[in-house]
Amino acid sequence: MELKTSAHADTFPRDHLPPSEQWPELILDLPGLDYPERLNCGHELLDTTIASFGPDRPAFRTGDGTVWTYAQLRERVDRIAHVLTAELGVVPGNRVLLRGPTTPWLAACWLAVMKAGAVAVTVLAQQRTHELAVICDIARISHALCDARVLDDLEKAEVPGLRVTAYGGGAPGDLLHLAERAPAGPFAAVDTSADDVALIAFTSGTTGRPKGCMHFHRDVLAIADTFARHVLKPTPDDVFAGSPPLGFTFGLGGLVVFPMRAGASSLLLEQAGPKQLLPALAEHRVSVLFTAPTAYRAMLEELDGYDLSALRRCVSAGENLPAATWRAWQQRTGLRIINGIGATELLHIFVSAADGDIRPGTTGRPVPGWQARIVDAEGAPVPDGEPGLLAVRGPVGCRYLADERQREYVRNGWNVTGDTYVREADGLFRYVARADDMIISAGFNIAGPEVEDALLRHPDVTEAAVVGRPDETRGHIAVAYCVLRPGVPRGEATVALLRDFVKAELVPYKCPRAIVFLDALPRTPTGKLQRFRLRELE
Repeated sequence: MELKTSAHADTFPRDHLPPSEQWPELILDLPGLDYPERLNCGHELLDTTIASFGPDRPAFRTGDGTVWTYAQLRERVDRIAHVLTAELGVVPGNRVLLRGPTTPWLAACWLAVMKAGAVAVTVLAQQRTHELAVICDIARISHALCDARVLDDLEKAEVPGLRVTAYGGGAPGDLLHLAERAPAGPFAAVDTSADDVALIAFTSGTTGRPKGCMHFHRDVLAIADTFARHVLKPTPDDVFAGSPPLGFTFGLGGLVVFPMRAGASSLLLEQAGPKQLLPALAEHRVSVLFTAPTAYRAMLEELDGYDLSALRRCVSAGENLPAATWRAWQQRTGLRIINGIGATELLHIFVSAADGDIRPGTTGRPVPGWQARIVDAEGAPVPDGEPGLLAVRGPVGCRYLADERQREYVRNGWNVTGDTYVREADGLFRYVARADDMIISAGFNIAGPEVEDALLRHPDVTEAAVVGRPDETRGHIAVAYCVLRPGVPRGEATVALLRDFVKAELVPYKCPRAIVFLDALPRTPTGKLQRFRLRELE
């Protein structure tokens, strides 16, 4: 695809896109994806939404009851954009690091970076000095806007040439003080190309050097105009909330892009674990929830006493949703969780199902605007019912920032996600395992998530993860790491009980040959299970 004339004065982003022959094929034929050549997603999400729905609707809410209207949000975003360009020297194409807990101010900074034509690199507030230094080096970041409460690690990174501006700390040079003195008039969004880079999202939960995933202005809108519009189907009266931070594309889409595209509002919580989510859902009458399977399972134990009658949409992603968790949530709440698979490389969810199309234990179908198929290691399609690698293509594609791993992810024009899936005869896609999570023991294939699902059906198990342990005789054996319900003894009697339970649930060769009890499973700050850390134990 030929790129249109860029508005970027700093050409680093476009200069470091992968060669065009390494791009996946892009599919833009769904009605609503025919974007104009000049497009600024910040302008579309803010100014166009206000023109469509009015300025006085709520945009962002906080746990303490504060509400920002769309008009208030635009005034603050435009003031920050004036500061970025007039005082801090940000020019279109510069990379701006954004770091802080999930707050309206962090979202406002992201929107201001979009309108200024710069490139947002939103990271997690929990990321440490070394991680921040590596990201700044890979993306050649020149500016940073950082919540004053998490400034320390960023300053310790000592990134050469990085200009750090804190917000919310009260110092004279604080971004919010600068914004108060900035012009009150509107900021005219930079006339970016639809295919100018808008953000670089770094992969989380993996080992080795992080990969920067480059996404265009049109990509930001495309995830709302495919998954959100056709599967989620939000309304302007919806209130969104969830656990993923804005440094995670699951959170950026679910808590900023999707609600704003629909003229709805979002409850932004700094602390959004299961214990904080439930009371917040009830108090603020949340109607659309984004979180991970682990959180749904944890909230099941605490549902009594909370009024969730406003909740109408529940979305799960980040890891496989066990059928047992889906059924338990549906039985307790009457709500059918919308399962989905997405990837940082593709920005958000591309296979999912809602309402009557949901079948527990499957992920769903390709989201309208997307295509999916199952292929073998050489990229050839495999028949329905046989496991293979999930390959997808649509309006968004993987474009790593100057990274040779582009050749691994994009094959024959398709994005190959690294997930093992089966396409069933009815067209639904069923998750089997991550490609590296398949355990081959004595010639038998054992999918770790299938064994985890079985263990989670036992009432004494609250979390479970299954990995392979090298074994001289069998090649590998399956080892289960379990977190037990409080008060359950961790002895051999419990091990025997669980092994007997799994044998009754699955063919016996899938039963874990070892079960290890932990206080908690290792997870990323976004709640994603880190199986590689369990493999390191093995």
